[in-house]
Amino acid sequence: MVKVFITGVAGLLGSTLAKHLLAAGGYEIVGVDNYIGGIEDNVPAEVDFYNVDILDNATIKKLMEGCEIVFHAAALPYEGLSVWSPTITATSIVSGTLSVAMAALHNKVRLLINCSSMARYGDQQPPFTEDMNTKPVDPYGLAKVQAEEHLAMLREIHGLNYVTVVPHNVIGVGQRYFDPFRNVVGIMINRSLQDKAIVVYGDGEQKRSFSDAIDCIKAIKRIMDSDRDLGGQVYNIGPDHNEISIVGLAQAVSKATDKELTIESYPDRPREVKNAYCSSAKVSQEFNYSADTTLNQTLTDMVTWIKPRVRPFEYHLEIEYQNEHTPKTWTKELI
Repeated sequence: MVKVFITGVAGLLGSTLAKHLLAAGGYEIVGVDNYIGGIEDNVPAEVDFYNVDILDNATIKKLMEGCEIVFHAAALPYEGLSVWSPTITATSIVSGTLSVAMAALHNKVRLLINCSSMARYGDQQPPFTEDMNTKPVDPYGLAKVQAEEHLAMLREIHGLNYVTVVPHNVIGVGQRYFDPFRNVVGIMINRSLQDKAIVVYGDGEQKRSFSDAIDCIKAIKRIMDSDRDLGGQVYNIGPDHNEISIVGLAQAVSKATDKELTIESYPDRPREVKNAYCSSAKVSQEFNYSADTTLNQTLTDMVTWIKPRVRPFEYHLEIEYQNEHTPKTWTKELI
């Protein structure tokens, strides 16, 4: 029996991994989450669950005892909001990752899998590849890069065996769809099902590549099963060649929800990268991985799941600084 510790186990990636491992058999799961970015009923009943913040290092150390692998998906993944709330973002990502890494060292875990973000690449020519320099353009991306740098230093000093995975725009059943600050697909579906207009910032021609959570977990599982020293490697995970504009996404959501499309347009969000999508060639070549789920299939699954659960958006995070450029949907004026 392999004991795995999952941070952010109530979130989309963490809960999907827990379900996947439990279905495979041979795994014991210990999971923590503080529900800031997760959903309570995402957590499988078989998980040994604790409502704990990863910043509580003493508790994390104790709960991690006997674990062989740590999957670190807990962070506040609020890239756009980080422009206005950098303190909470940096604390969660940088200090939180250090807390988890030090607990992993203390418990001599075999492998720490760290979840980063394609925000690490910033505003460069896509598709982003792992050999590109990191050039973050917002506090969230900067915090992710700083967390990676801390892990690299801990490897140099203490021999921490870790790998960084870079999922891009993960979506799927279990996504926090009632969060106004992130998860564009969930936001669009929730609004569309309520017969509300879909909000688009900028001209809507921003291009993104959306990754089904289960496809991402398949890549992560192959990395977990590797018995080699991954040496702090970085792997982009997700589909290739499925980029779509935000307006195109709105059209696809409208079709999936069987609702008439209405768009409300607002000025660009500050520091938003125009085009952001990755190449997963490296993980495909090294681990024989491919992402096979289509965007339309994932949208259909999400609509089926969200439809009976439609609910108002939950404004649960502080905006540390506001001015005339703060997105209107984050100041409760629209949603």
